[in-house]
Amino acid sequence: MNHKNRLPDRRSTRLFLTLLICNLLFSIAITAQGENENWHIPDLSGKYKAHPNGVFVELADSIPIRGTLYRIRVPKNWNGFLISDLDYYKSADSHRNVKLLEMGYALSGTKRRAGRMLAYDPAHEIHDLISVLDIFEANFGKPRRTIQLGCSGGGTVTIAMAEIHPDRIDGAIALCGATSPWMANTHLDAFFVLKALLAPELPILDIPLKGLEMQKIAQDWQEVVRAAQQTPEGRARIALAITIGQWQAWGGKGEAPVPNPNLKNTMELQKSMYESLVGLLPSRGTFGTTMIELAAPGQIKWNTGVDYREFYKNGNELYKKTVEKLYKEAGISLRGDIDKINDFPRFKADASAKQWWSKPGRTHIGEPKIPFLRLSTSGDGLVYPAMVKGYEDLVVKNGYSELFRSAYVNRWGHCTFTVGEWLAAIETLKQRIDSGVWPSTKPANLNKLSKKLDPDSKSEYFKFKTVKKYNRTWVPGIEDFIGDNE
Repeated sequence: MNHKNRLPDRRSTRLFLTLLICNLLFSIAITAQGENENWHIPDLSGKYKAHPNGVFVELADSIPIRGTLYRIRVPKNWNGFLISDLDYYKSADSHRNVKLLEMGYALSGTKRRAGRMLAYDPAHEIHDLISVLDIFEANFGKPRRTIQLGCSGGGTVTIAMAEIHPDRIDGAIALCGATSPWMANTHLDAFFVLKALLAPELPILDIPLKGLEMQKIAQDWQEVVRAAQQTPEGRARIALAITIGQWQAWGGKGEAPVPNPNLKNTMELQKSMYESLVGLLPSRGTFGTTMIELAAPGQIKWNTGVDYREFYKNGNELYKKTVEKLYKEAGISLRGDIDKINDFPRFKADASAKQWWSKPGRTHIGEPKIPFLRLSTSGDGLVYPAMVKGYEDLVVKNGYSELFRSAYVNRWGHCTFTVGEWLAAIETLKQRIDSGVWPSTKPANLNKLSKKLDPDSKSEYFKFKTVKKYNRTWVPGIEDFIGDNE
């Protein structure tokens, strides 16, 4: 029998008509109830309600099925711009976001999902942000312009949004945002140097997030590094690890343990390298790349095929001068140590992990399709500022330079921007969106704009001396996407 030409029987016809009628009745019922009965439509019939932090309409709820919490606020003096932020749910009452409401910006965003540490997925976070944009438009209409911004994990999804969702946003600002596979391997490189030269027996992969095993590993690494700092040879090797790994010599969490060093002063610079390294050794507080390792099925870190001599050449020029001086003073061979590192057994990534991370939204390829401003603090020990250099080079190679700008703030810590520095970035991008031309992003101009928008804030944009070439740029190929392990 020719099924293609077969007519439906009576039972199929009745079922089809029944479903059609039910669907129509449901639609009529929803219309009759009115918009205010829908799960995501608030009662906007009254006046804007006064709030301790301003006069605005607020909508706070959860996304159906996934349950992600979100918050939206639209001020009475809305200027037509919407700012979307991964972390807006919890930061809504911050000084920065209250000031943005006063300036007429609508704001929206989510709360990070429960269990994120053990099941991190930036693609899911992007899906949540798109859902919130849909909810915003259903309630308040389409914004004149939408800016996606965020810091840390919020910066990570912002970079991806600029590349894969130019249909939903008009501009993007990523602050201290990582490309996760890049970050994981940059993290690996410095520890690989330390393992090869100082502690071959200690683990640097698959370290537990907590528990007695993690505590023992953390204690062992602390003892190794502290002992190394007491000898000329050890100090030279600590400096080499920071330089090859392209970590910041002055950067970490909490309060800065030492002043920002003079990069031409060998003693100052090496001391700062040591203090930064100690603060970033394995512990419960340094989970940044552990969550990346846990995200995918399999291990994403690898250094197969890496030439660590070449990686050293790409390092910060002033760091390298310090390394070479320290090796000379210690009377040991720099060439010999790099050979030893190159000869040390390597780590291979699992094809399943590369495949998982190669999917859109989980990594970045250097193709921003809307105006995109990227900011970093110079003292960020978690999301290495050197990654920005890798992204910039991809942007140039791919022909997107006119859409991209970067800027740096001279400050210790991760996401430690002042309100004025945030506002200057937002205003700069707004001008670029409105005019089609970038205003100046030179440090002096950004500092002037920052002080104008928030006179009480410090503003420390500056010209940052970065690495010659970033070592860990990875753009997945077809073999990664399909999971070819060869």
